[in-house]
Amino acid sequence: MTGNHGALPALDVKLCAPRGFCAGVDRAIQIVELALEKFGRPVYVRHEIVHNRFVVDGLKAKGAVFVEELDEIPADQRDRPVIFSAHGVPKSVPEDARGRNMFFLDATCPLVSKVHKEAEIHDRRDREILLIGHAGHPEVIGTMGQLPEGTVFLIETEEDARNYQPRTGRQLAFITQTTLSVDDTKGIVEVLKERFPDIVAPHKEDICYATTNRQDAVKVVAPQVDAMIVVGAPNSSNSQRLREVAERAGCRKAVLVQRASDIDWADFEGISSLGLTAGASAPETLVEEIIAAFAERFTVTVNEVRTAEETIAFNLPRELRTMADVPSAAE
Repeated sequence: MTGNHGALPALDVKLCAPRGFCAGVDRAIQIVELALEKFGRPVYVRHEIVHNRFVVDGLKAKGAVFVEELDEIPADQRDRPVIFSAHGVPKSVPEDARGRNMFFLDATCPLVSKVHKEAEIHDRRDREILLIGHAGHPEVIGTMGQLPEGTVFLIETEEDARNYQPRTGRQLAFITQTTLSVDDTKGIVEVLKERFPDIVAPHKEDICYATTNRQDAVKVVAPQVDAMIVVGAPNSSNSQRLREVAERAGCRKAVLVQRASDIDWADFEGISSLGLTAGASAPETLVEEIIAAFAERFTVTVNEVRTAEETIAFNLPRELRTMADVPSAAE
C-alpha cells in the first residue's frame, strides 16, 4: 500500500453478530412508519418508541410527535393515532386512552407482553410476585403496572434477593425484565431458589433471545480485542448490559457510544484490534458510520464473528397488516 493510507496503523475490527435491531424493535419502528403512511402526520408516540436518539429523530422528521404522557397531546389532536412504545405500558395507559376516545396502537414487544401475561397468571393463582429488573426502566414500570400497586415487588440485586422477606405468606413466583444481563440474573435467581426452593420460575426464560444472543457474541469477541465499542443509547438497558459483559469477559476498555461523533479517540490510541457491537435498538447505519470513522484513522480489516442466526419476526397490529403486505397500496 502506498501514499498516506499506507502510513495508517492496522486495525482488525471484529464485528459481533447478531447485533443491532431485534424483531421487537424492528416491529415497533415499522408500526410508527406504517401508521404515518396510513393516517398521515402527525402520529403521537408515548415515550421513545425505542431507546435510540437517531431512530427517534428520524421518526420525528417523518411526522411522529413524542410525548411522555397522553395529556400532553393537544385536545384538538386527540383524533390522531397514539402508539405505545416497545417497552410496554401500565394498564392504566390504554384505559386512559379509551377514556379520552383515542385510537391507539400498541407496539409493546411480544416478549414483554409475555412477561405481562405471566404476572397476571401468577396473580390469578394467588402468588406473591417478584420482578427482577431495574427500578425506573419503562419496561419495569409497565410490567409492575399490569397489576394493582403493591402486588409486584422489585428485586434489583443479589443483595435484594438475600434480604427479601415475603409479605403475604403465599407461594412466591418470579419474572424478569427482558433486557437484563444473563449472568447477573442467574446469580439473583440462584439466591432466590436457594432461599425459597418452591419459588415458581418462568416456563421459558424471560430474558429475550436477542439480549442473550448479543451478550453471547460479545463474550466470544471481548477477550480477543484491545477495546470494545457498543453502539447504543445510555438509557438503553440492553446496550449498557453489553458494555458490562464486555468488561467482565476480559476487554480492558469497553465503551458505549451513540454514534461516531461521540468517540473519544484518546481511548483508542495504540490499539490493533477492536470489537464492535450494537444494542437491540441501534440501527446498522450507526455501526457503519463508526467503521468509517475508524477507517479515516486506521487501515481497517473487518471480520464478522457470528455466534447465532436470528430468523424470528413478530406480527404487526391487525390495523396495519395489509399495508405491510402491500406497501405500495397507499402510493
